Amino acid sequence: MKFNVIDRLKSFRNAFSGIAVLIKYEHNARIHLVILIAVIAAGLLLHITTSDWIAIVLAAGIVFMSESFNTALEYLSDVISPGHNEKIGIAKDLAAAAVMISVITSVIVGLIVFIPKIIKLFNH
Repeated sequence: MKFNVIDRLKSFRNAFSGIAVLIKYEHNARIHLVILIAVIAAGLLLHITTSDWIAIVLAAGIVFMSESFNTALEYLSDVISPGHNEKIGIAKDLAAAAVMISVITSVIVGLIVFIPKIIKLFNH
């Protein structure tokens, strides 16, 4: 296949459509988004460093990526096997575990970034 700018732009439209579906229909993704907005506000108020911002952006990206993969797996699994299927259930549980691991990791990153700033704020 030959490279085509129009086709590449269409692929971006599909990606943005996926983000819209994630935010519109997935309650956990909306919770992650609200928390991310609060973290961004805290970062701006506490003047976190560039390296702290990098850590926050990477952690947030990993959470939304894992939530996207989990959601995609759930949709696909429900089409393949609408009824109960033990192995699909295990696959869904593993995908949910990936989201949980990414969330725990991002919370740890947030604590590492914000606790010293908060302690410094209260000591002054």
